[in-house]
Amino acid sequence: MTASGSSTARDPAAGPRRARWAATTPFLVTGMVFASYFVRIPSLKIELGLSEGQLGLLLMLPVLSGMVAMQLTGRLVARFGSAPVVRATAVALPVSLLGFALAGDLPRFAVVLLVLGAVDGLIDVSMNAHAVAVERALKRPVMNGCHAAWSIGAAIGSLLGGAAIKAGLSLAQHYLALTVVLVALSLVTGRHLLPASADRTGGRAAGGGRRAGWRSGWTPRVLVLGATGTVVLVCSGVVGNWSGVFLHDELGASLATASLGYIGYNVCEAGVRLVGDRLHERYGASALVRCCGAVAVAGLAVVVVGPVPATAVAGFALLGLGLSVLVPVILGAVGHDGAESGSAGAADALAKVGTLTYSGLLVGPMTVGWFAEAFGLTATLGGLLVVLAVTLGLGLRRV
Repeated sequence: MTASGSSTARDPAAGPRRARWAATTPFLVTGMVFASYFVRIPSLKIELGLSEGQLGLLLMLPVLSGMVAMQLTGRLVARFGSAPVVRATAVALPVSLLGFALAGDLPRFAVVLLVLGAVDGLIDVSMNAHAVAVERALKRPVMNGCHAAWSIGAAIGSLLGGAAIKAGLSLAQHYLALTVVLVALSLVTGRHLLPASADRTGGRAAGGGRRAGWRSGWTPRVLVLGATGTVVLVCSGVVGNWSGVFLHDELGASLATASLGYIGYNVCEAGVRLVGDRLHERYGASALVRCCGAVAVAGLAVVVVGPVPATAVAGFALLGLGLSVLVPVILGAVGHDGAESGSAGAADALAKVGTLTYSGLLVGPMTVGWFAEAFGLTATLGGLLVVLAVTLGLGLRRV
């Protein structure tokens, strides 16, 4: 027996503790990949000669392929376990970025977007399912820390992407360097993920019994929590897409000041997620999400009624504080419920919630744009405030 094997035998918790940190890697990788993709969209638009309308339609493709791929994840986890799926997709996701360097025309660009979205759908469900398995092994929450890794990865990816553009690196050079680093990181940390048996804590053996169909499992709790998570992600998307426009057009902020709304939101979101697991352990999920939900509603209210850019920026920061832990806690609750039902229960339940939230990401920005054009952005955010308050008031009771 090797020294490491002997150590693990003496300390059965050593494996889960290593897996706790290894489980953050796919979140970090996903955040870095998508930030690196987002910062290059303007240059891809120019290179391919796309109009705003064409680009908008094309950017829907990865969301659609991700929703389709999510429906396959439960079966893959049932057969192989979440760890092998995470290992494969954590390598495939950065590799798929390289396709953009070869996407010299519209059809190939569309294919690369579909592949990127499909891999993202697979890794999204499987890495959250594995985080649930780690929580069950350690008997303590880790989901907020995992999602904090996504936020940190997005920040790193954005900074590196900006530096690559400023340094004059081509798309191929930028993505090749990023891919080499992320693939190496994924291969090293992937060895420390939990074994496939960790996903099979329920009543069914892997691959045994009758697999739940897509129509089953839509319990009231899944529907309510899924709808709540959808509204949370729509609000998050609105901050990314519309906070700068709101600050600049509605409140007269300079372009530099207008960027502070999104920055403040992200910094506060990542900061609270870093301590979210400790808060979860100390106060419990119900008290945590209700308190944070109230802060989120208050933050968006400050944005809507604030007369000057400074108050709106503070409101966006409060919104980031409040929304930060809601999705991780919701996913954890749904995943643990699903894990009780059998081998792929966590992945099945998370895929259902993921389908709802992806649908919100698909239609949310467009809906806000339509309402803003008809009623103005301030009035639209006021309507979103009502939707957020009602949804959180009803949905968070299910956590």
